[in-house]
Amino acid sequence: MSATAVATACLPVLGRDVRVPLVTGGEVEYAALDYAASAPALQRVWDDIAAYAPYYGSVHRGAGYLSQLSTDLFENSRATVAEFLGCRADDQVVFTRATTDSLNLLASVLPAGTDVYVFETEHHAALLPWQQREDVEVHYLSAPRSPRAAVEVLEAALAARTGDGPALLCVTGASNVTGELWPVRELAAAAHRHGARIVLDAAQLAPHHPVSVAELDVDWVAFSGHKLYAPFGAGVLAGRADWLQAAEPYLAGGGASRKVARRADGGVDVEWHTTAARHEAGSPNVIGAYAIASACKALTEAGFDRLVERERELIARVRDGLAAVPEVKVLSLFGDDADRVGVLSFVVDGWNSSHFAAALSAEYGIGVRDGLFCAHPLLRELLGADDSEQGECGAPEAEPGERSLNAIRISFGAGTPDEHVDRFVSAVRTLVRDGAAWSYRTEDGRCVPAS
Repeated sequence: MSATAVATACLPVLGRDVRVPLVTGGEVEYAALDYAASAPALQRVWDDIAAYAPYYGSVHRGAGYLSQLSTDLFENSRATVAEFLGCRADDQVVFTRATTDSLNLLASVLPAGTDVYVFETEHHAALLPWQQREDVEVHYLSAPRSPRAAVEVLEAALAARTGDGPALLCVTGASNVTGELWPVRELAAAAHRHGARIVLDAAQLAPHHPVSVAELDVDWVAFSGHKLYAPFGAGVLAGRADWLQAAEPYLAGGGASRKVARRADGGVDVEWHTTAARHEAGSPNVIGAYAIASACKALTEAGFDRLVERERELIARVRDGLAAVPEVKVLSLFGDDADRVGVLSFVVDGWNSSHFAAALSAEYGIGVRDGLFCAHPLLRELLGADDSEQGECGAPEAEPGERSLNAIRISFGAGTPDEHVDRFVSAVRTLVRDGAAWSYRTEDGRCVPAS
């Protein structure tokens, strides 16, 4: 294999050779282009899990050999993740279920009276947890139209603060709708100038770019394993320990408690751990944590410079291909020149987005996503929709061809073959030019092939 071929090869992932039937007859290799929702697991990760599985045991309090081995593996996974994220020496790495769980955990430990700042462009996982707290005030910031504007909007909002309590900014590293990179380092600097902290939602950034807590100067980072080429329900919240140590445990139970004793009055006194275990009550997802650590090692060994370079080539192929179809409108917040990861959303004139996505799947074996991508305010802004206009995370109840408040998203990454991207571009051109080759109907809110 030539050096050029090696440089452009994708990483082996599960499901790479799966074939799916087409409504028009025959079958084709499935093109998984929905990485932003869940990326396929790396083969390396699956192999590591399979090798460990026979040795699985309970962690932290077991005397047996397998229990001690599993405890070492779990804690070594924590150290691997800390290294992958460039954590500071006194940062804590807490294993959670996913990014959503991580940000809800952080919301639960905020000091009373905290001012939270969040752009309306965020995924719902970052947009909504804060309002669950009645003793914090949430400030929603309008969608900026450039990275510079994002910093200016934040500066103005923080400068207008009247209180002197804690403040927190929650911001994405890369949009799950447009793929555009946000100016995280500049936003962190602005937040810290005004005495605020910052949590980075790296769910869409970490699988595509290196993320360093220390270099970006963020206080916390959150991400999901299932977007980082690891299966199972595990995620991470990593960063400063003080608010985590000062708050009540996220969940009360075994593992979070260091000492429990009855009181003379019949009650119970509890001494909670001050380590990450404080917020990891119950039996932990050892395999999920190990899968994340394995993915971190695999991406690091593959080299992010190489992965980023290849992804940029794929992004250019998709963008150039879609630009050649006048009926296609690619959605963008910061403009065509903005740096981005392999996530693009678009609409097609004359098409219901659900209908278009269904045709890509049924007639070409291409899996994309349609809907509002759990970022409703952002999609309304990008589509110029009124707040009263109906939309949902999935296809709306609309017949194929009717106008609907939704879009189509293609997303890809380190495991995407060139052929899948090329097939997608070709399929878009053919569908726009010739229309669908099959009839479709709406069933339970989704557009499906008519039988």
